Amino acid sequence: MQRRPNILLIHCHDLGRHLACYGAKTVNSPRLDWLSARGVTAERMFASAPQCSPSRASLFTGRWPHSNGVMGLTHADFAWDLHEGERHLASRLHEAGYHTELIGVHHESRVKDDASIAQDLGFDSVRTGGAAPEVAERTNSALDRLAAHDQPFYLQVGFHEPHRIPGRQDPPGIQGFIGDHMEPDDSLGVEIPPYLRHDASAREEIAELQGAIRCMDAGVGQILDRLDALGLTDDTLTLFTTDHGLALPRAKCSLYDPGLEVAFIAHWPGGGWTGGRRLTDLLANVDVVPTLLEALDLTEGEAAPRIQGRSFLGLLDGREDAEGRTEIFGELTYHDYYDPRRCVRTERYKLIANFSSAPGFMDPSQSWQHRCTAVDAGLGHEDYHPSVELYDLHADPVELDNLAERPELTPVRAELLAQLTAWMQEGSDPLLHGAVAGPLHHRTMDALRAPHTEAGS
Repeated sequence: MQRRPNILLIHCHDLGRHLACYGAKTVNSPRLDWLSARGVTAERMFASAPQCSPSRASLFTGRWPHSNGVMGLTHADFAWDLHEGERHLASRLHEAGYHTELIGVHHESRVKDDASIAQDLGFDSVRTGGAAPEVAERTNSALDRLAAHDQPFYLQVGFHEPHRIPGRQDPPGIQGFIGDHMEPDDSLGVEIPPYLRHDASAREEIAELQGAIRCMDAGVGQILDRLDALGLTDDTLTLFTTDHGLALPRAKCSLYDPGLEVAFIAHWPGGGWTGGRRLTDLLANVDVVPTLLEALDLTEGEAAPRIQGRSFLGLLDGREDAEGRTEIFGELTYHDYYDPRRCVRTERYKLIANFSSAPGFMDPSQSWQHRCTAVDAGLGHEDYHPSVELYDLHADPVELDNLAERPELTPVRAELLAQLTAWMQEGSDPLLHGAVAGPLHHRTMDALRAPHTEAGS
């Protein structure tokens, strides 16, 4: 049997599609632009969730967060974890004969020590943490070692940048993007996304974000250079993606498009994934696992829970009869706090169902003081969730004009609500049966019960 390709999967935090190759004119991202120009770029891929752990859990299992168990953050007392029996991509590839390693960010299952993560997810080796230069250096050392063996490898590399990072450069009450190892970048100017107000403080913050992206891009470039120097590029299936949108108001932690949009670039010369092709179909990151399994001619297997994503291998291969999705779904349950929301998006419409009266969008700034401000902040009734939101994405791409109560759109609303309900039922979404309690709730309940148990013994 022909040797299967290596897999290099690079991901980062909080990027959305904020790269020059996606039209962000003031962002310095030459190495990812280079990869896009030589590979295949998905222009409209969306995350399953607009926050870190749930989206990554979908990316690496092929299953929706409400099905795989990760409906909130996996670190500290947030403590969400994959359900017992869920299978990570590393586990599937290890079983197929791959050497599997993780370097850098791990955030898709309960955060533990490196050895426990390796055992839980199916990695031969795990080394978490590190800023972009260190992650790139570790990855290149791993490539040097792996190139000397005939066994195919799966190397999962996670960059923390451009997540917000506290540092000495931050003004009081603000957590910026540059920590202590980066600088702002306005060398090409600063372009403010259309869902944010244009002012001096926004330009300051976006310059920091651009600096963090430039740092991450440089780290990716170091890895791509080493891959090429070792003669591994042709036989390595290289993927780059991120978890969700930018850590800015109305993006991360919201179900509007800026919260769910993600970059996805694939390059595999040996498989024909070349030429700078652009895919314009609707795609979801839950589709990545089944796509890889089909590309490698691996079966899903009977033991694990059913993969819920759909392969888009035909699109990557350039087949004329291949099609993407007619709709994508997204969800938010917990992040900083409980804010259950579900959505369905088609080519033209976005419908969001809200299950709490929380503020209109969760604040992802991790700061007491804010610099960027959403264009619709402070509009009275829009400050809190209505039951249902409906947007015409052709007429209103920034999703500001809620049309849910328009009589002429009653049929559209009804159809989308039916699609959303069917999706939630198919995946046994616990939200259908009432409020969802998180791990900390259960831990606190155990603490409340403990004194009573002792008193009665």
